[in-house]
Amino acid sequence: MGEFPFYSFKPKPLRGLAHAVSCTTPRGRYAGRLNSGVRHHEVTDWMADIFQSDWEGMARILIVGVLSYVILIVFLRLSGKRTLSKMNAFDLIVNISLGSILATILLNDSVPLTHGLLAFGVLIALQFAVTWSSVRVPWIRRFVTGEPALVLHQGSFLPAALKRARVTQDEVRAAVRSAGLCDLGMVAAVVIETDGSFSVVRKSEGSGASSLTDVKDHSSSDVDAA
Repeated sequence: MGEFPFYSFKPKPLRGLAHAVSCTTPRGRYAGRLNSGVRHHEVTDWMADIFQSDWEGMARILIVGVLSYVILIVFLRLSGKRTLSKMNAFDLIVNISLGSILATILLNDSVPLTHGLLAFGVLIALQFAVTWSSVRVPWIRRFVTGEPALVLHQGSFLPAALKRARVTQDEVRAAVRSAGLCDLGMVAAVVIETDGSFSVVRKSEGSGASSLTDVKDHSSSDVDAA
């Protein structure tokens, strides 16, 4: 048989068979055990890195955690209950920031305890100053907390208010259902509060002062008529 002019055929070695044969030999079994031992050692090192016992660091976390927790409670007691309230987005930011500072003090050994306590004091003092001013100066209250917005009135949606608040009608309906109502005609108003939550006001026959007087785009005469 003559040779092919364009290419020559070379059979490829049977890698799978050769590997299987090598594993059955004493030398192959030794290499397998060696590789298994290396993998086991790597896993052991990885577990040791996760559960390493740094007694000095653990003692620092224990001492700093107790001290910072006690001092934070003292700061909150001195500043009053308003500091921990969640009446608007500003309150939420302050609460999250306090928790973040506490976690940083505990886990970051490069942050001294005194720096963390100073950060606690600054945030709580700012919160106290802003809330104190908001109670006495209306424009500061509007600037910091905003105003509640009316998105549904007397069972009818307010499209312009929905667009400004970036809220859909389905979300308003879900809020009405959460209030235990199935008929929009039974709803006097749905208000988006300054903290982003929905308040559903049912229709009533009462003649007292309305709770919607401070709601944007709402007229007290409409509530009286309802």
